[in-house]
Amino acid sequence: MSALAGLHRIRRAVLAFVVAMLLGTSLVAAGTGTAHASRGVLRESAGCVWDAHGWWVQRCNVWSEANGRDIPVQIVAATQGGNAAYYMLDGLRATEHSNAWLVDTNAAQTFQGDNITLVMPVGGKGSFYADWDGPATYDLENPVNYQWETFLTQELPAYLERHFGVARNNNAISGLSMGGTAALNLAAKHPDQFRQVLSFSGYPTTTLPGAQTALRVALLDAGGFNLNAMYGSLVSPRRFENDPFLNMDGLRGSDVYVSAASGIPSPADANIAWNHQLSGAALESLANVSTKIWAAKANTTGIGIREDYPATGMHNWNQFGHQMEKTRPLVLDVMNAHRW
Repeated sequence: MSALAGLHRIRRAVLAFVVAMLLGTSLVAAGTGTAHASRGVLRESAGCVWDAHGWWVQRCNVWSEANGRDIPVQIVAATQGGNAAYYMLDGLRATEHSNAWLVDTNAAQTFQGDNITLVMPVGGKGSFYADWDGPATYDLENPVNYQWETFLTQELPAYLERHFGVARNNNAISGLSMGGTAALNLAAKHPDQFRQVLSFSGYPTTTLPGAQTALRVALLDAGGFNLNAMYGSLVSPRRFENDPFLNMDGLRGSDVYVSAASGIPSPADANIAWNHQLSGAALESLANVSTKIWAAKANTTGIGIREDYPATGMHNWNQFGHQMEKTRPLVLDVMNAHRW
């Protein structure tokens, strides 16, 4: 072989190596013996396009038989093809535009170097990520079908396993406000899927006195949602089966983190309009009380949990984003998802 041919071969090898590193195409067996490319590979054949809401974010249309439609999910693949995933649930006013973890704070940037797949469902306003008994709003001519629990625990895991190499039993889940309540509920009911759960300013006492009235008002305000369509009448057993305060036994053996601030404005809240400060203070104070009641029972019954109650902070993204960044090392430790 001539010296020139040898030089060309070396150049091609170097170029291939550089391209592979840039695309992040490390391969890893994902618990099923199937190799999956990592962050830089677009899963175009799986209905994904690159999303403008953060580094390496793919917006994937995932078909849901239960909901009868495609559900968009924003996904950031693990840096090195790891098989752990972190589901991040939205709040009461979730939009169809983007999951708020990418708009009101930047989850993709926070976890940009980490070997864990971020899974951020889009939509679900007022749903509590539950399987509803009937149409979610009073507009029966344009029924809203919510079957979010089935989607998140049966349909989406199969999709993530097939296209992103995520193991069905190696997941963490978190959420803010409504999403925090739902995260505790889903983790308690599906401990085989979620090893870790984090609730940021959630309301985990949904059937204690006054809670149902508060939920009814909140759902009406969020978009005319009918609370009775979620789990049935006020005496329906499903209401109690889906109260995190009553089903927490399912969290035994899981890593559990709950937080809620005091409602007192922090220095970061100084420039927020006074009316937003009032509502943010009230909502966070209520989340604080609800979370502490839930935590007291968990501690009394021997369920090991971690708690954080900042002295200042309101029900807003200053607080939620702070908790996301604060708990990042915990998520990576529990999920063994540090970069190699």
